[in-house]
Amino acid sequence: MNHHPDPVVSTAQGAVRGRRQDHTTAFLNIPYAAPPLGAGRFAPPQPHESWDGVRDATEPGPNAPQSERKLGSVDMSPYFGAGWSHGEDYLTVNVWTPASAGDNLPVMVFVHGGGFVAGSTRSTMYDGSAFARDGVVLVTLNYRLGIAGFLDLPGAPANRGLLDVLAALHWVRENIAAFGGDPRNVTLFGQSAGATIVGGVLAAPEATGLFRRAIVQSGSGLGAFTTEQAARVTKAAAEALGVEPHVDAFADISDERLVEAASPLAGIDLQTETHHDPLVGLSPFSLVLDTQPAESVAAGVNADVDLLIGTNTEEGNLYLVPVGKYSTSTAADIDDVAARAHPEPVQLVETYQKARPEASFGELRSAIMGDALFGAGSWALAGAHAAHPESATFSYEFAWRSQALDGELGATHAVELPFVFDLAQLPQLQGANALLGPDKPPAELAARMHDAWIRFARTGDPGWDPYDTERRSTMRIDSEWTQVDDPRSQERQAWI
Repeated sequence: MNHHPDPVVSTAQGAVRGRRQDHTTAFLNIPYAAPPLGAGRFAPPQPHESWDGVRDATEPGPNAPQSERKLGSVDMSPYFGAGWSHGEDYLTVNVWTPASAGDNLPVMVFVHGGGFVAGSTRSTMYDGSAFARDGVVLVTLNYRLGIAGFLDLPGAPANRGLLDVLAALHWVRENIAAFGGDPRNVTLFGQSAGATIVGGVLAAPEATGLFRRAIVQSGSGLGAFTTEQAARVTKAAAEALGVEPHVDAFADISDERLVEAASPLAGIDLQTETHHDPLVGLSPFSLVLDTQPAESVAAGVNADVDLLIGTNTEEGNLYLVPVGKYSTSTAADIDDVAARAHPEPVQLVETYQKARPEASFGELRSAIMGDALFGAGSWALAGAHAAHPESATFSYEFAWRSQALDGELGATHAVELPFVFDLAQLPQLQGANALLGPDKPPAELAARMHDAWIRFARTGDPGWDPYDTERRSTMRIDSEWTQVDDPRSQERQAWI
């Protein structure tokens, strides 16, 4: 790697010039696939054309078409970003590497969340400088979202956003050594929708050999729609656009119209005779698979990949507290979310009431919603993976409570991310309505959690006992770290 003030790296497609800052170097907006245009938006990702000269990689690039996304009174802009930054060439990666990079450094590749409809590498929360500072090559990537990425269209391959992630992993294998990374030591990690995609990649035979380890932060190994469920979304999207539900009819529709048509699709009834809606109406898009990732992993796909997986203690709060639905929750609301999520809703509610005898309606509603979205699918994926002796499985629960929104936000969805990226000190994450709340978050928690993720990427061991199907050892991460066996055992078993 060239170490002059404006470092230049040669990739298979051409040279790129990055930007050095302090002890790290960032290379932004490097294409890993061709721009998805016209009918190509619904095709597998294609190789990007080569370029002559040196491509500037010092400024953020465009991102996938999306609408601006908000969640009530909490400021999630550091997470979602500022919405759609227009431009055709958005299937790109950002790479952070130590300024004095050696060779064969561990590589971590991050897949952002955003409900399969929002998010990008431009988001403040995904700055990889701390990883590079600590000897890791960090890669973030954009992938197709919404209708272009995940609508199951006859005539088009399914899960095109996931295919983009696979293409980015191929780019990493081919090019990351030039940035100081070891292509044989790649950890794929993601959060929320990104974590569910990581689970989907883990379950994909075609991903074998592309990564060595995986981290699933608040994802789900049971989060995929069946083709029957996905067809309902496709039918509604086609009706909204006034076209036939086939790829040929979608090819000429503008990105703007596709984004506009996607927004009203949330809330479609996806309940079938055999399946519940794994996203309980929160997003009309997910992976589309008739075999859930946890089932494929149980069958042995990518059994040699180490896995770190976990959730946050109060995941569901993010979908209730900022929109005023937590404190106003009723028994009927609890019954409703249980009925959406589980074949035995009465028994499910009784289990949660027994496990939490002092809980408010809001707490019970949030707990069931959080486990419907993330907990049940994470337990299933962890158990499926742990059954294979070829690799290690580790589990965590993030329990640090944000005092945002008058202390009600708590250990909610996404609150662990600033600690993983060691960015908890960012001013825009702090305040009464900011994700981390008005109090200064504990710097030592960020340092330790960030270090555990890096340690796992480097060695396959984050620093606590592995998870197995007997003890189910889990690290509860808070200001203090406590290892516990099979936390929330009653609630976990209610989903089996």
